[in-house]
Amino acid sequence: MLRAHALTVAGRLHGVSVELRPGRVTAIVGPNGAGKSTLLAALAGLIAGNVSLGDRALSTLPPQARARAIGFLPQGHDVAWNLTVATLVRLGRLPHRTARETDDRAVANALTAMALNPLAERPVGTLSGGERARALLARLLAGEPDWILADEPLANLDLGHARALLTHFRHLADAGKGVVLVLHDLAQAMNHADHVVVLHRGSVAAAGIPDHALDSAVIARVWGVESHWLGEPRKRALVW
Repeated sequence: MLRAHALTVAGRLHGVSVELRPGRVTAIVGPNGAGKSTLLAALAGLIAGNVSLGDRALSTLPPQARARAIGFLPQGHDVAWNLTVATLVRLGRLPHRTARETDDRAVANALTAMALNPLAERPVGTLSGGERARALLARLLAGEPDWILADEPLANLDLGHARALLTHFRHLADAGKGVVLVLHDLAQAMNHADHVVVLHRGSVAAAGIPDHALDSAVIARVWGVESHWLGEPRKRALVW
């Protein structure tokens, strides 16, 4: 379990407490400036705060152990060196000390999961924004972390790749991984998450199953928009 207790970051988060469980997809949503990215970074151990992984304070884990346990994908898609896609993805294996065959298998699985095999030998600098986003996510997946924390992972992806990625996140959660996604699209959160945390002005405004955390009253209070949901469960559209 990944927990934050009374997490406060000056000017960004104010006493935020969340409890995230493996085996489910959690979506963190909220208006611009609500503190979503800050919370995700704190959960990854990149910002000091009262965060625990299982029964241990996250700050007490050695960096290599933390990197094996938690994979973090920030918003930016910058890559410092113009590596090939395959080389970039292999960097996800750095926290591990495993046999070459094990690393090769993990890299191959990540490339396949992100539909990157045709691009494996392409330099990253020649990729489109969506292709680069998929390559960076493949790097995270190659590390085979227990927790996947991704900040707006669907940005720049076309409809087909976004759907495939959401399906892959579901498979990872079903396999026992913890998946935590910052999302802007409330319909994606409603239809694909098991648990939703709504942030507003640095505090938790609602948390729970999507039907409750994203009901019309919460949306009106947090986003200031009158709306209602149409459609059947897992296939809902937001009308406003």
